[in-house]
Amino acid sequence: MELNSQKVRALAPENDPLKIGMGWTVEDLDKPQIMVESTFGDSHPGSAHLDQFVNQALKGIADAGGKGARYFTTDICDGISQGHDGINYSLAHRDMIANMIEIHGKSTGFDGGVFIASCDKSVPACLMGLGRLDMPSIVVTGGVMDAGPDLLTLEQIGAYSAMCQRGEITEEKLTYYKHHACPSCGACSFMGTASTMQVTAEALGLMLPGSALMPATCGDLKEMAYKAGIQVMELARKGIKASDIVTMKSFENAIMVHAAISGSTNSLLHIPAIAHEFGLEIDGDTFDRMHRGAHYLLDIRPAGKWPAQFFYYAGGVPAVMEEIKSMLHLDVMTVTGKTLGENLEELKNNGFYDKCEGYLKQWGLKRTDVIRTFDQPIGADGTVAILRGNLAPEGAVVKHSAVPKEMFQAVLRARPFNCEEDAIEAVISKRIKPGDAVFIRYEGPKGSGMPEMFYTTEAISSDPELGKTIALITDGRFSGASKGPAIGHVSPEAAQGGPIALVEEDDLIRIDIPARVLEIIGVKGEELPKEEIGRILAERKKAWKPMPPKYTKGVLKIFSEHAVSPMKGGYMV
Repeated sequence: MELNSQKVRALAPENDPLKIGMGWTVEDLDKPQIMVESTFGDSHPGSAHLDQFVNQALKGIADAGGKGARYFTTDICDGISQGHDGINYSLAHRDMIANMIEIHGKSTGFDGGVFIASCDKSVPACLMGLGRLDMPSIVVTGGVMDAGPDLLTLEQIGAYSAMCQRGEITEEKLTYYKHHACPSCGACSFMGTASTMQVTAEALGLMLPGSALMPATCGDLKEMAYKAGIQVMELARKGIKASDIVTMKSFENAIMVHAAISGSTNSLLHIPAIAHEFGLEIDGDTFDRMHRGAHYLLDIRPAGKWPAQFFYYAGGVPAVMEEIKSMLHLDVMTVTGKTLGENLEELKNNGFYDKCEGYLKQWGLKRTDVIRTFDQPIGADGTVAILRGNLAPEGAVVKHSAVPKEMFQAVLRARPFNCEEDAIEAVISKRIKPGDAVFIRYEGPKGSGMPEMFYTTEAISSDPELGKTIALITDGRFSGASKGPAIGHVSPEAAQGGPIALVEEDDLIRIDIPARVLEIIGVKGEELPKEEIGRILAERKKAWKPMPPKYTKGVLKIFSEHAVSPMKGGYMV
């Protein structure tokens, strides 16, 4: 089999001298050439440490007879971008990283790739990018940061900030929490979007078994990066491409794992976008169908008790898969060159679980304290649902495992806001009352880039009264750290004239999670027949005028013009 790098080399006579000019030897030119793409950079703790794993992967490639080439596309941090317009770039930069990976791979000519990332948008971006390249590929994730004192983790800071604004804790106490919430590099230590996407990469079969969500500070992760460098050479020699591994069956496995871990709602943006790059179609309805009856097992924050490092201590993705094995496709291929079923059997015999349990014993815990058994789940009806009705004809997503039971069925009064800033001020100042439905609109992909409504959800969920008596409904999205009565991705979005744009003060809003319903059922506090509501909405639509575009140049202009619906993945076409 002729290597792609050698085909490209034969077509471009400048190829050899240019590579020699950056330090390659003549012997290197004949070796299999592997792209090592990472999001390393001083952008946040999830990326600042990735160079060490790049170096380990390069060493593995070299020891296996190949030549690695480093490429970097640094990502941004949702946490650092919060509270200002920087967060509007978050979703858009996923697609931009994928674009750069495509450019790096297609313009040069490689025989395989190692993709190294940790966080919310960088991991799905790598998965999208390698889908476009469709070459022998393996993913290494940068693990998870340690918890701070008293197991403090970053997702608690939003709640503490809201408590400080309400005068419930001092400024000094908040400062202490801020200075101790991130004691090391790695992804944030809870099952937010970063952790969920690391788990997803392994569940798809693109990572070495058991390597997702290891503590970033443990030596095991460096060893995995080295082994990934060796294994990508094996994939390249055998010609096993990403599309040989990533199939509809492997996506179904990933969604079942997502249900078992109570994964982030942002997965409903990322998994469909990744599938799209592999020529497959997944949407919110796929999640809704597969989550029904799925067993939720993981007691990890934000929905559970423990920081995310305990996930690895309890056996990680393989331990979850063992519990839900009856619901998985065990015959799918993985980057080991073996099937998922073969990998799971091998892990029982190679000491993996013994090593993990050794970590867990140091905390006086057993595996079932973190990962419940299939027969004794935390919940048995999945963790997300897709709601529909005259308010969300194309759907909206709710993480019902994080919603108070009191809010599973409710009729609320609409309090609409056209941006998050106005909504959070109303929550903090106590102008929002029990029984309200807080709407934040014009925050979808075409409105403002689809930022997170993180601070508003934290202000609501941390309020003992509002957290169980109101709902937040938005065409924007939520942080993977969010919890509480939050419904997002409402589609069509307000910027497209979706019904969420037509909601007025004191409209009556019905939420019924078991029935999967989100609808307007009344006006000015009075319930009306469905036909009358339809007539009123039609009149409002005739009078509705689009908001002026928020961005008239740059990346967000491009993104807002080309992004598809959130229920399809929010990717650019």
